[in-house]
Amino acid sequence: MNEEIVRKLPFSLIAEQSLLGSILINPESFNEIADAVNGSDFYMTEHTQIFLAMHELFLTNSEIDVVTLIDMLVTKGVYDKSGGESYIRTLGEVVPNALNVKDYARIVKEKSTLRQLIEVCGEISETAYSEQDSVSHIIDSAESKIFAIAQGRDTKNFRHIREVLMDVYGHLHELNTNKNAAQGTKTGFSGLDAVLAGMGNSDLVLVGARPGMGKTSFCLNIATNVAAATKKKVCIFSLEMSADQLVSRILSSEAMVDSYALRTGELKPEEWENIAEASSRLSACDILIDDTSGITITGMKAKLRRVNDLGLVVIDYLQLMQSDKKIENRVNEVGDISRNMKIMAKELNVPIICCAQLSRGPESRTDKKPMLSDLRDSGAIEQDADVVMFLYRNEYYKTDGDPSNERDGDIAEVIIAKNRHGSTGTVRMGWIGRFTKFRTIADESQLPK
Repeated sequence: MNEEIVRKLPFSLIAEQSLLGSILINPESFNEIADAVNGSDFYMTEHTQIFLAMHELFLTNSEIDVVTLIDMLVTKGVYDKSGGESYIRTLGEVVPNALNVKDYARIVKEKSTLRQLIEVCGEISETAYSEQDSVSHIIDSAESKIFAIAQGRDTKNFRHIREVLMDVYGHLHELNTNKNAAQGTKTGFSGLDAVLAGMGNSDLVLVGARPGMGKTSFCLNIATNVAAATKKKVCIFSLEMSADQLVSRILSSEAMVDSYALRTGELKPEEWENIAEASSRLSACDILIDDTSGITITGMKAKLRRVNDLGLVVIDYLQLMQSDKKIENRVNEVGDISRNMKIMAKELNVPIICCAQLSRGPESRTDKKPMLSDLRDSGAIEQDADVVMFLYRNEYYKTDGDPSNERDGDIAEVIIAKNRHGSTGTVRMGWIGRFTKFRTIADESQLPK
């Protein structure tokens, strides 16, 4: 016999009442749960309005009690002057004290998460039944929605400014107590960090250069610096080189062993020692490498969402990536890829560094230093990126007989052509070609006028 199953959305009336009652009898307990729940986590609309009123009183340093709360609710039109007082007083009598306020907040949050999950699953089912999009996009959308819930983010509802203000207060407090918090993710090169003030979370950082200029080595140097300094996971997508080739290049830079010697195996005893020491240091770093050719943004997202404590993503390089969509025009395809990379950086809340090849434009100019117009395939790359850096080595354009070649051979310039969060300029750095290594030099912080 078929029986109709009656399903009710998960919620706990007593937990919601107890949470509000705890705040009412001990307003200081708001500090303990301010980051744990927000107004949208309450199932009952009346409880949402009461919590938001408490929140506003808290932000304005006003006392939270029966009188001030009712006055706030009357002002906002939630209650009229003659109603609501009895229910507010009842909330204060639900719990004897606020000792378990964190447990009440946890229950309210868990029920809210279950309701979000039910809602998202319904949306996913509707999208799948409609068959109006590609399977890869449906899966990516579904995974993105589930991931957002798992990370405690609500991707559908608006956030009231008073809720965001709490986050800003917390961030300002962190900056006040920890000055390094304002620096973002540091590249490990002091001159570059002085201009960038570090790489911000959700930043898309583009590193452009002509082939052979050292953009892969530059990004790998930053990746190892970040992994060693932050102890977070750094993920590298290598679309051009195999994982073995990539690690050999990293090992050459860290061990200061000639990359040619690593390829041939003709190593001296002291070089073996350097390699052993560098290998030990690198093994302690959480560097994850994926060398899948032609990987799409969807594929990257699927892998990155499973990485806990992610600190940085490096992609080498843009022109080898493929779009999830079938786009005949390569300019539009690259534009679609760059937009999705920026969206991915925002969703994951980590910096993403992407290498990009430049056109042959510099070769046709007297001044061969790259410009934003040299970005290949799409102007959308420039628009989507938060930071655009170009690598330039004068040595690259010198002939063997040029007397200035020896003087310029160990100098590289990092040209910061776009910086959404700060200034632009040029940072001079050392370049050791046989070790594929960039290094800090004494005058690197001196920016040309």
